Amino acid sequence: MEQQIRFCTTSDGVRIAYAIVGEGPPFVVTPGSWESITLRLAQEEATRFYEPLAERHTLVFYDRRGVGLSDRERADFTIEADIRDLEAVADSLGEASIVLMGSFHLGPAAIVYAARHPERVSRLILYGTYARGRELTRDDIKASIISLARSHWGMAARTLADFTAPNVGPQMLERIVRNQRESTTGEMVASLLELAYAIDVMDVLPQVQAPTLVLHRQNNQVVPFRLGRELSSLLPNARLVSLDGVVYWPWFGDADSILDAIFEFLGEERPARRPSVEVGLAPVTILFTDIQSSTALTQRLGDAKAQELRRAHNAIVRSALKTHGGAEIKHTGDGIMASFPSASRALECAVEIQRGAEHNRREGSGHDAPPATLGPLHVHIGLNAGEPIAEEADLFGTAVDLARRICDQAEGGEILASNVVRELAAGKGFLFADRGQAALKGFEDPVRLYEVRWRD
Repeated sequence: MEQQIRFCTTSDGVRIAYAIVGEGPPFVVTPGSWESITLRLAQEEATRFYEPLAERHTLVFYDRRGVGLSDRERADFTIEADIRDLEAVADSLGEASIVLMGSFHLGPAAIVYAARHPERVSRLILYGTYARGRELTRDDIKASIISLARSHWGMAARTLADFTAPNVGPQMLERIVRNQRESTTGEMVASLLELAYAIDVMDVLPQVQAPTLVLHRQNNQVVPFRLGRELSSLLPNARLVSLDGVVYWPWFGDADSILDAIFEFLGEERPARRPSVEVGLAPVTILFTDIQSSTALTQRLGDAKAQELRRAHNAIVRSALKTHGGAEIKHTGDGIMASFPSASRALECAVEIQRGAEHNRREGSGHDAPPATLGPLHVHIGLNAGEPIAEEADLFGTAVDLARRICDQAEGGEILASNVVRELAAGKGFLFADRGQAALKGFEDPVRLYEVRWRD
């Protein structure tokens, strides 16, 4: 699913980024906490979870103030500030009523919005959330987490990921850690946690008129199940659905039960499930591209110019894919994932992409790209080959995860490939430089990487 990024302005002058996916009546999904829209749908599991909903609705995601592509400076750490963010996003959609889904730390803001704007909310869905933040955990644990976020955000991001998504596997865990670290700062997270623990919307619950679905996993370690049960008992028109599992994020674990409950609540037929089938025995070569330091680039150039560079990247990559027989699988926020029937075609495509990016840096590309004066376009590329799992037009599995990690390991302007790609392309005229073994996130054993020497 490819997102359309848009911006709106709150009543107090804060610019909020939001993304639109799909077609149909609006379905607004609040952030859970501080994850960014640019990274949420880069997770395959999240994409698979939201795809059925996007077939029936226009899904709307947004970054709260202080996070992601929204204004990163935040001085007002009150629930009212988060409500103003939600109001701005809803107002930008016109006067139609919305389905509103609030979760985790933004659930209380969704509750207050529904109470204040009953004419705008046709259905309210609350997933894994609460009314009183002080009941989330003990005071000493709260203090420890806040202190760790301020002193060592990298360590805190991993701790929070371990807590919200136990037993999801190392590769998935690393994606969550990366999302959190790139979405905002440790100081911002500490302040947002202080806000979360101080929230109390108990007195607002009886005012919510919208039919409400409360979804809560029984062994949720982040928000105890009793808090979801409390919500359902105090909201006038609420129904509680108790779910199995311990992972906070809805797209992990038994995601089907959550989707079934949502479609039943909305009175809609769920789109047919797409069964997973294995790709044939012939290896598929996976290519990932990414723009180097995209977050810093956005902050330095501004959103409009940075988006022009992203369009230049997309044009260069898609032109090369067309030339070399690659299939675009999906857009990953600041990059593209593609597959090829042969390693040599994938390598030829990677070389053409880097030549196009280099040309853009020097002169501006011929692919309807912006002038190079907007900023340098540095692309890093990773390739791996294997037998992934295919689900409709998407690919999943270890082969894909390794290609993603190899791309992360590359520097701007580099092409890195796994040994299997090198062996498949043996005798085809490509030059490989042994970069040695690298410890890649989510993989227990080191992986030997090879740099593809592509400059003439």
